[in-house]
This record gives sequence, C-alpha cells and structure tokens, in this order.
Amino acid sequence: MTLIVMGPAGSGKSTVGGALARRLGWYFVDADDLHTADARARMAAGLALTDAERLPWLQAVRRAIVAHRERGRPLVCACSALTRDYRRLLADHEQAVRFVYLDGPEQLLAARLARRSEHFFAPRLLHSQLELLEPPTPDEALIVDIHAPPLELVDQIIELLAMKKGP
Repeated sequence: MTLIVMGPAGSGKSTVGGALARRLGWYFVDADDLHTADARARMAAGLALTDAERLPWLQAVRRAIVAHRERGRPLVCACSALTRDYRRLLADHEQAVRFVYLDGPEQLLAARLARRSEHFFAPRLLHSQLELLEPPTPDEALIVDIHAPPLELVDQIIELLAMKKGP
C-alpha cells in the first residue's frame, strides 16, 4: 500500500508523513526531494511552477511509488498533489494508493511557512498553491484537520485508515 500525505505548503506533509511512516514501520519518500535543482531555484525565487514544469517531478514521484510497490514495500509519500489530475497521475488507478489530505486555513499555513527557514519554498507562493488546489472529497481522501499536533494527526490517520474500507 502507498499513502500519499497531501496538501499545500505548510500543511505538515513532511512532518506528519515521516512520523506516520515511522509509526507504521513503512518507507518514506518526501516528494520535495525529487524536485530538480532548477525547480527548487524557481520556487526559492518566488516563481510558481507551471504544469509543464511540475510534470517531470510528478512522474518522478510516480516512479518512486511504483519502485516501492514492485519491491513489495509499503510507502508513505509526502506530496502536495494539489489537483485531481496530479492525484490521478500519482495513483494511476491503483487501489493500493490512498490519499490523506491535511486540511487547514490559509492563515495557519502562512504562519507555519513564515517560521520555516531551511526550505526552498518561498512563503509568498502559498496563495498560488491555494488557487490551484482542488481539495479532495471524503470519497477521494481521508481528510484531517491540521490544528492538532503532528503525533495526534498520525493517531487520527491510523484510526481513520482502520475504519475506512476501499480506495
């Protein structure tokens, strides 16, 4: 199985996804690590990526998912997966790929981004991500409110996964 922990910048994808992977004893991939140097530089300069610029990155994330599946390794992947098309590309109709959407208000996301200093994502890009975001519905993803601390979110996700059957 692959769980894709998704949401806009500042939602806690890497933190929650990493903690979830450790708790489950699964492998973890942070999609941020799969961006090209050029894409990182563009975002650091405050320039939003176009769909054409995102496509190679999304394809790299998909390859990572497939590589883990082919090795029989369960995976948690942190990836923004902002649009339905992006999510379709990442899942490619696999029932074993499920999404967990970390949902929160713009003010909280912005406050978190303002506190980050070691990340390439320019905080001023948040608004462009929120404009692009197509929030998943409950039948597309587990939806978790990000106001709780990360380890509580991990507990909630595990509980929701145990209750929900199907994709």
